[in-house]
Amino acid sequence: MNATADRKPVHLAVYDTLADWETGHATAHLARAGHEIRTVGPSTGPVTSTGGLRIQPGTALDDVRPEDSSLLILPGADLWDTSGDLAPFARKARAFLEAGVPVAAICGATAGLAREGLLDDRSHTSAVSFYLAATGYAGGERYVETDAVTDGNLVTAGPTEPVAFAREIFRLLGVYEGEVLDAWYRLFHDSDAAAYAVLEKAGAA
Repeated sequence: MNATADRKPVHLAVYDTLADWETGHATAHLARAGHEIRTVGPSTGPVTSTGGLRIQPGTALDDVRPEDSSLLILPGADLWDTSGDLAPFARKARAFLEAGVPVAAICGATAGLAREGLLDDRSHTSAVSFYLAATGYAGGERYVETDAVTDGNLVTAGPTEPVAFAREIFRLLGVYEGEVLDAWYRLFHDSDAAAYAVLEKAGAA
């Protein structure tokens, strides 16, 4: 039986003011590796990203269950800091983590998780430490100054690190490993042309 056919989909959260640039590396290469990407919005009504892209979510948040997913990706968005509209996505992240299903949050989504209490006891990162401190969360001592952090089933990253964010997702899901994962990162983060040969040899180019 085809293992890809048995693989549960990856759910990508989409909402108004979505930061377009933060998840493209992750979703594109997950799809190329055989992962189905399903968009999930507050409802199935269209949303508009920061870049003006109009996106029609395939699924409403209330209809997404952790047991039907392999990963929930939460991109940044202005709404994480300007309203409580996206709090339901943080609550859904809690349900995923409690069910042992991975969550990956970048930029403003990390603040949403902080407000939900999900970073109090997990190592994590974000844009800068004082950004998360402003949420009043209790996890400041677990903040790590680095490009991206994986603690158990949770990946976090800041807004300038979409490639490192993708790297941690690939590592967590076993998409790329070892030398191939390192080569992928060097190619897309450092523009290291020599890394392409490693990917091509592994059939990952």
